[in-house]
Amino acid sequence: MKIIIDADACPRAVLQICSDAAREHGIPLYTVSSFNHNIVSDNHTMVGNNPQETDIALTNKTAPGDIVVTQDWGLAAMVLGRGAAAIAPSGKIFRGENIDFLLEERELKARLRRGGGRTRGPRKRTAEDDARFSDNLRRLLKERS
Repeated sequence: MKIIIDADACPRAVLQICSDAAREHGIPLYTVSSFNHNIVSDNHTMVGNNPQETDIALTNKTAPGDIVVTQDWGLAAMVLGRGAAAIAPSGKIFRGENIDFLLEERELKARLRRGGGRTRGPRKRTAEDDARFSDNLRRLLKERS
């Protein structure tokens, strides 16, 4: 088991929580990002800036039993298909039961934006988000061990 982080849009607090949890459980932590991001990690993979390049590299590193941290619902669906767990920086755990609904919602919002509509962006990150992420990450680690 390992923790793999989609570090392109991952808050620093989440990176720290994952680092601490990986150290506590004695498991490796990997980060993947495009070259546009300055990530300090022992096991960091830097990829180019082409669309989906980070997702492809991250998916290729993923094995059954791993935990992937991403806010990309499409990437979450791919890693779930590989037998890994997926969790968003908000603390939301992606499961087989909810991923289809989330992907459908993503498509509807994209269609709305293409038609000139507007959707709401993410709200400001709070200490409660950090606590929820930490709790749910530890829950996944317990489930997977």
